[in-house]
Amino acid sequence: METVTLDDVDRGLLHALQLDGRASMRTLGQVLDVSENTVARRYQRLRTAGVARVTGAVSGGEAGYTTWTLRLRTTPDAGAAVADALADRPDVSWVHLLSGGTELSCTVHAPDTAGRDDLLLHKLPRANRVTAVSAHELLHTFALPDGWGGLHCLSPAQVDRLRPPDPTGPGLPPDPADQPLLDALALDGRASYTALAKATGWSDTAVRRRMDVLRRHGTLTYHLDVSPSRLGFRSETRLWLTVSPAHLAEAGETLASHPETSFAVATTGTTNLTAMVNCRDGGDLYRYLTERVAGIRGVQTLESAPVIRTVKRAGTPIRRPAARP
Repeated sequence: METVTLDDVDRGLLHALQLDGRASMRTLGQVLDVSENTVARRYQRLRTAGVARVTGAVSGGEAGYTTWTLRLRTTPDAGAAVADALADRPDVSWVHLLSGGTELSCTVHAPDTAGRDDLLLHKLPRANRVTAVSAHELLHTFALPDGWGGLHCLSPAQVDRLRPPDPTGPGLPPDPADQPLLDALALDGRASYTALAKATGWSDTAVRRRMDVLRRHGTLTYHLDVSPSRLGFRSETRLWLTVSPAHLAEAGETLASHPETSFAVATTGTTNLTAMVNCRDGGDLYRYLTERVAGIRGVQTLESAPVIRTVKRAGTPIRRPAARP
């Protein structure tokens, strides 16, 4: 796909939606000093071009879920099929096909031990085309894609006008009855209340009320699902680092402060810090690793793998166009 050229309004809109993916078109227009129609038209253009979309998702931490990051290796003919199968699971997100297509990474949100054990102890080990599985529990988050600095361009005053209030009250696990609502928001986080009412069978008022409750408790979050490669960051790379325990917090915070970093978490396992970074090209990545990552105190080993294809981010799977006959 070709890189999409963005102007100041497009860049401002992406940053604004990163801050609050559910902000009204009227609010976005006021903050960006353009008309509501201009904002709506620009968002539709970016969405249609596959550059960005807003999705709704459950925040695992607030809902009481345990989150794991998985690293898998497959036989050469199976990488894409295994990635697609994982992406179809509602408890799996951020599915990336790596390296030569024989390695994958993904995130698993386990609401209970039964769901976790079903995937990690039964389904994956029995898949005869999966040759290795490494599972690491997420212990501490330093950076998430919602805060990726590559999109930042708004002034502090504009940011303050858009940033939603922090969650209040205890975590609130979703009810089974919420699933149709969550499924619809995973497909389109900016769907109208009327469309969501149709998907759930509820009234517009009931949909709005439930969404407000889930968001107020931090259970429901909105993500700007953006394609770095379409913005000119063609070298998206997964990193696994082994860091001495005494320097783990410092290393994670330093890595998270880099504008290249879109994801950084401390995990269990030998490689106890994992990250996703976005660079312009291979040369840019080389300079980043040798000049910046190499200077982080406590880093003992570093593994890297380029993203060949992103199969799923926070929302529904990203399907490739069907091949022409």
